[in-house]
Amino acid sequence: MCVTGSKEAAFTYAIIAAGVTHAVTTACTQGSLTSCSCDKEKQGFYNQEEGWRWGGCSADIHYGLEFSKAFIDAREIKQNARTLMNLHNNEVGRKVLEKGMHLECKCHGVSGSCTTKTCWTMLPQFRELGYMLKDKYNQAVHVEAMRGSRKKRPTFLKIKKLHSYHKPKDTDMVYVDRSPNYCEANPLTGSMGTQGRLCNKTAQQPNSCDLMCCGRGYNTHQYSRVWQCNCKFLWCCYVRCNTCSERTEVYTCK
Repeated sequence: MCVTGSKEAAFTYAIIAAGVTHAVTTACTQGSLTSCSCDKEKQGFYNQEEGWRWGGCSADIHYGLEFSKAFIDAREIKQNARTLMNLHNNEVGRKVLEKGMHLECKCHGVSGSCTTKTCWTMLPQFRELGYMLKDKYNQAVHVEAMRGSRKKRPTFLKIKKLHSYHKPKDTDMVYVDRSPNYCEANPLTGSMGTQGRLCNKTAQQPNSCDLMCCGRGYNTHQYSRVWQCNCKFLWCCYVRCNTCSERTEVYTCK
């Protein structure tokens, strides 16, 4: 996994925990697992306030959450700062997924009159889940582990600020180590560096040469490609083609 307890490690743990929950819950809804199915607790109940009835196949998110908790959290055996961080971020991933559940409804009636309406809960798209966790990553909180007494192991996390004893929120993504310098290769932190990486000369995105190359500049490589094009079948019996060529430029970080 990730060597340091950085923001990137926090995001990795959160999205893995959420991903396992999402995959298992989806499999339950599709009937791919014998141990679970749809959320049967909601079926048949009527919402008098809004005038619709639970129906369809609601995603059994509770089964997915319990499975993820048992499967993912079980590897965190040692009681140290990194373990507390990992467990916290695992839970953040699951909470964000649960909060992203939404209601899907279908109308019933003559000519779409919606005389009656049935509704069920659905999981968010996994890409949407990724966006939500990316927002949590951008607002991640720097924390440190605290002990109940001198001899005890770390028992909880607090926000790392002078004279602060506030704990992070349950939905805050947390990290204990500042991110390493990803611009330079460092086997100790797992950073591969950006030297030799392909970059985009014009785009103002994370893959742009300005950002990717960390101010070191970039190299320009020119390539020519030749291929047969505009081929036509002539009677009888051969194919005539033109020769096309293209010159392209590729940019890599210095």
